Amino acid sequence: MDAPATERETDLREAARIVVTEEPDEAVHAADGVPVIAERRRRTPLLALFLSALGGLASLALGLSVERLVADLFEAAPWLGWTALALVALAVAALIGLVARELRGTFRERRIERLRQDAIDAIAVRDHEGAKALAREVARLYAGREIRRAGPAVADVEDEIMDADDRLGLAERTLVAPLDEAARRAVAAAAKQVSVVTALSPRALVDVAFVVYAAVKLLGRIARIYGGRPGLFGFLRLARAALNHLVVTGGMAVGDSLLQHAVGLGLATRISAKLGEGVLNGLMTARFGLAAIEVCRPLPFIREVAPKLGDVAGDLLSRTRDVA
Repeated sequence: MDAPATERETDLREAARIVVTEEPDEAVHAADGVPVIAERRRRTPLLALFLSALGGLASLALGLSVERLVADLFEAAPWLGWTALALVALAVAALIGLVARELRGTFRERRIERLRQDAIDAIAVRDHEGAKALAREVARLYAGREIRRAGPAVADVEDEIMDADDRLGLAERTLVAPLDEAARRAVAAAAKQVSVVTALSPRALVDVAFVVYAAVKLLGRIARIYGGRPGLFGFLRLARAALNHLVVTGGMAVGDSLLQHAVGLGLATRISAKLGEGVLNGLMTARFGLAAIEVCRPLPFIREVAPKLGDVAGDLLSRTRDVA
């Protein structure tokens, strides 16, 4: 009788064994109905690594060729070697100056961008101390420039109890608004120039080249109006920001609809095709200038009204109506 009991006890012990296995988190989340987000694997920046290595090799090759050139000139004639060495030193000094200017311009542009974003955040959360510090920094940005509009200065209301938007609005009205007027005039002049030149030019390639040239020149002028001094890389960052702003706000719309919206319904069909192209190019230049104002301004539009297309292209549109 003991043997069968022993077999039953063995079977019960075998059945009572619990095997614990660890399931991966993906399986647990999938069982619970929670979507699994696969962890993105970090890829090796092969393109950046390739370009860096290629740039390093090009720099080494250039340096080695210059060193050989100077050595050969020293062997040919000492005065030729010293002349080449002086030219190399001059080129290195100029390169250092260019790099320093690029860095200074980039840091200044980043400072303006940070001011604008910090102002947006301070107004959103009603950060009074942050608004006070931002108003002081904007005043320091334009210290030494005779641009202040009539009204209390930022330093005069330092100890006053004011809301964040009121304090920054005061800085905007007294320091930035006069610059807005200069920027509007620059955009209006560029739009008018583009309209006239593209209306008279006989080639479409000339139109495109002049529009690009005018946009580049206008962006640099607006950046300087608001205190920026962009170098090459800083200018490229500003241009990308302005184009992104145009895309986000829908300002890249082209075609007859933009012309009819700005000039008047049906007017595009009553003017000559070449004049219509000139007006459209002028309007697109003005639209790009408005986007440049948005990205170059150290403060968002708080109390001041953002300029519209009619504010900077009103003369252009009125002349077009007269022709029509």
